[in-house]
Amino acid sequence: MRDYPYDSVMAERVLGQGYVYLLTAMAHRGEKLGLAPSKIVDIGVHTIILDTVAFFDLCDRFNGGQYLHHVPKVDFKNDGSVMRTAHLIPADGWEVDLSLWADAADYSPCHPGSDSH
Repeated sequence: MRDYPYDSVMAERVLGQGYVYLLTAMAHRGEKLGLAPSKIVDIGVHTIILDTVAFFDLCDRFNGGQYLHHVPKVDFKNDGSVMRTAHLIPADGWEVDLSLWADAADYSPCHPGSDSH
């Protein structure tokens, strides 16, 4: 809420989807699925990873102790990876807030095929 014009409800939604994205990426480590968040979910992801102590603990607990690196791709792409990610989240048992993934058509900032965000 400090950095974006979100009320507490919206901030919780964005942060929650950031967490489920990261946990899904961690659960599929090594599969090279090219997972990617939407533009708004990416805000939540960056908020999480910038709290490095908490993020390192998350990686330790849910990523086999391996750090999930941030390797962005400079060019945005429209390759379907964001919506594939959104559909994988509930398959992994998490709730997806599809309205936060709606900006997926022109946004997929992650380096393709890497085990990173």
